[in-house]
Amino acid sequence: MQNDALQYKTFFLKEDKYNGFTLDNKKIICDKKDFKKNIEELIFTLTKEKRKLLWIPLDIEQSSYIPILTKLGFTFHTCEKNKILLVKELIQNSIIPTASNHTLGVGVVVFNDKNEVLLVKEKYSNMGFKLPGGHIDDGELITSAVSREVKEETGIDVVFESIVSLGHFFPHQFNQSNLYILCIAKALSSEINIQDTHEILECKWIDIKRYINDEDAFAYNKEIVKIALKQKGLKQKEFDSFRNTLKNYELFF
Repeated sequence: MQNDALQYKTFFLKEDKYNGFTLDNKKIICDKKDFKKNIEELIFTLTKEKRKLLWIPLDIEQSSYIPILTKLGFTFHTCEKNKILLVKELIQNSIIPTASNHTLGVGVVVFNDKNEVLLVKEKYSNMGFKLPGGHIDDGELITSAVSREVKEETGIDVVFESIVSLGHFFPHQFNQSNLYILCIAKALSSEINIQDTHEILECKWIDIKRYINDEDAFAYNKEIVKIALKQKGLKQKEFDSFRNTLKNYELFF
């Protein structure tokens, strides 16, 4: 098997810059018996050529291959709703990139021209009123998540202004880390109309000073509001050199 080869018997492979290969699971055409035999031969060939890692993604419909691969020394790397990624070290102690190990969330400080801040109360929380916000979806930009979460929880249209704080919590959901990005957003409307009625019980505008002086309010949220009043935070900035990239990106300074 040559360095630039992308096919081995019935398998199609893609080489990476770390001296490893990823199998194209969309082109697996053999049965389980031949699959096991061909994988064993592929492992032997790649090991002989001193390749480091072999990656095999599988769709949920291909889950019958999982026991075959785990018996051959593959381990789980990442798992999503309908697919899983397995990896095998062909050379001992090869560096395997860290799997996804955190969730991302946004909290949003929304002020209006009446010196009020926007707050919500969740149905299944005893925290009382808090800042609107929630999980950032896969592939979603921070600025988009800010607008979406506030709209869903309050009905208020907002536009992102800046990032004022970053929180890191562990353990969080599924025993993973959570990065909580606190942002300031400008209100473009004022009428409350809760859309996510399954999660949000109540929403209201409240005078900023009254909220900060409320002894029952969550201290962390109050501190974020205080900071948002004093600091401009990190603003989003575009760069011409990134305009033609195929990746979505956001930069804050």
